[in-house]
Amino acid sequence: MKKILLILGGLLLAGTLCPVSADAGNPFDAWSAQHANQRPWHGGYYYLPYGQPTAMVVPPNSYMRQTYAWGVSQNLMYPQTHQFGRSATSPGALPNGSFRATPQWPSHTDQFGLYHVRGPW
Repeated sequence: MKKILLILGGLLLAGTLCPVSADAGNPFDAWSAQHANQRPWHGGYYYLPYGQPTAMVVPPNSYMRQTYAWGVSQNLMYPQTHQFGRSATSPGALPNGSFRATPQWPSHTDQFGLYHVRGPW
């Protein structure tokens, strides 16, 4: 019995002294990266003050975004997959006229040209 306790104590001591950390992988991050590589971060509208789609940087740990529509209720939640990075091309990545302006009577929050992008870690 004493021998078993010494072995267990030695294993416990060795386990606490090892500097190896175990991290559980987050499958959402892998899915987000794959989704972000296949889809643009913006929609089809531009932000009127800037004349192009504009990224609204949100905290990096936000994973969902809410969109609202009025008239016919269409309030939806989407996963927040795109993360801010400095690898963007220079201004004017698309020719003028590639995006639509905000309608005179907008009916959805996506029509304002501001799009959520998670901040850098």
